[in-house]
Amino acid sequence: MEAVNTKRDRTRLPAAQRRRQILDVATRLIGEGGFWALSMQDVADACGLTVPGLLHHVGSKDGLLLAVLDHRDAEDFRSLAEQLGLGADATGWPRDISLAEACEALVRRNATQPEIVRLFSVLQAESLAPGHPAAAYFAARQERVLAEFTAMVSGRVPDPASLARQVVATMDGLQIQWLRDPDGTDLVAEWQAAAERLFAGL
Repeated sequence: MEAVNTKRDRTRLPAAQRRRQILDVATRLIGEGGFWALSMQDVADACGLTVPGLLHHVGSKDGLLLAVLDHRDAEDFRSLAEQLGLGADATGWPRDISLAEACEALVRRNATQPEIVRLFSVLQAESLAPGHPAAAYFAARQERVLAEFTAMVSGRVPDPASLARQVVATMDGLQIQWLRDPDGTDLVAEWQAAAERLFAGL
């Protein structure tokens, strides 16, 4: 029987590079098993660290989760800003972009990163449980997204808040179907078909 090499890789990395490594590893592990199943030992092992060394960078398991979510939000917005031709200092959707254009960009971005969509889908469901460390994050995120989407169609439909909720629900539902059957579901094409109905008349 071949012995398993458990020796840690003690290569020292710059703090920013080490933190990025930790966040990438945690993102993968949470996406595979959820937050409750996440083992700090597994994260540390994958990064060549001890658990105390890992905690030095993230503070706690809850801190690691929130750091992962904040990191992914920042990365996604940077990618969307580039896709939409916004400046590097952009902090929100430009006023001249329609909700249909914004959603198209979001769906196209998500279609390239199933592991990240899986991460958010798993955590969003888990965060409904009382005491989950990401409960406040997802509540605030939902409120922010609905407010942004509502503002983008305000004055153009009778009930902009209702349309915003329907758009988010459709996007979330299609993404779950796509994650379950990626070969049989064309996320972008399905969204475009749904968008024709949701945005009819706009």
